[in-house]
Amino acid sequence: MTSTHRPRPFGRTLCAMITPFTEAGALDPAGAQELAAHLVAQGCDGLVLSGTTGESPTTTDAEKAALITAVREAVGDRVALVAGVGTADTRHTVELALAAEKAGADGVLVVTPYYSRPPQEAVAAHFLEVADASGLPVMLYDIPGRTGTRIEPDTVLRLAEHPRIVAVKDCSYDFLGTQKVLARTGLAYYAGCDEHVLALYAVGAAGCVSTVANAAAGHVAAILDAFDAGDTARATQLQLRATPLIEAMTAAGLPGTVTAKALLTRLGLPAGPARPPLRPAAAETADGLLALHEELRAD
Repeated sequence: MTSTHRPRPFGRTLCAMITPFTEAGALDPAGAQELAAHLVAQGCDGLVLSGTTGESPTTTDAEKAALITAVREAVGDRVALVAGVGTADTRHTVELALAAEKAGADGVLVVTPYYSRPPQEAVAAHFLEVADASGLPVMLYDIPGRTGTRIEPDTVLRLAEHPRIVAVKDCSYDFLGTQKVLARTGLAYYAGCDEHVLALYAVGAAGCVSTVANAAAGHVAAILDAFDAGDTARATQLQLRATPLIEAMTAAGLPGTVTAKALLTRLGLPAGPARPPLRPAAAETADGLLALHEELRAD
């Protein structure tokens, strides 16, 4: 069965990659290269760097650029690299977008400005200024649970008219609003919440930006593979089998950064500590994550 999904400007199975640090807390470019190569080998055809899971609030501008350069060296042109550049400051966001373009990113992920809670006209103006500033395509990042501000569906419809605004990472938990935009635009939607990977894909999303893919990229890709093959029962089965790990990694009280790093460390992959104010997961939490991961692989 041929997929009828809309164009995928950044691929289909994207990982919201953690940013590996050394035990001393410095950026680990070699670790990032190793992890990126592993994720691609496991089925990711796109990587999102310096997003929420990548600890963008606590990495410097220079570290963000160095991360793009290092990962590009590791994966070449085989996969798309989307660089998180969103901040609470429009001027700073523009600066990061230009730096990401110079470092070799294929696109930018731009989150709604946070803390200041701008009205929708200001939200739209922010995204349009960033989109105008560089030649890179833009993925809007709608995550009101963290920013305090939605990109309202009507605002997304307006922004979709810009030629470089091509995609949305959807963490809105507004399935009706998402379908409204899907029905009226050509925007490529990516599920940003792992529990919505199959549901959003089934109504026409381009794919996902997955936190769980840090440790289970092959399984996440298999969900979408099954759906594309027309085996919706298999896709459903795979999505449901992943639910315990999804819950433990993203909805059990700890940020996905912390749980992903704990699990990757248990799996012997580069991760390192999270930067304060985030704290490492307790040993028993890491043990539980590993057990769920092993159950998923065993099924």
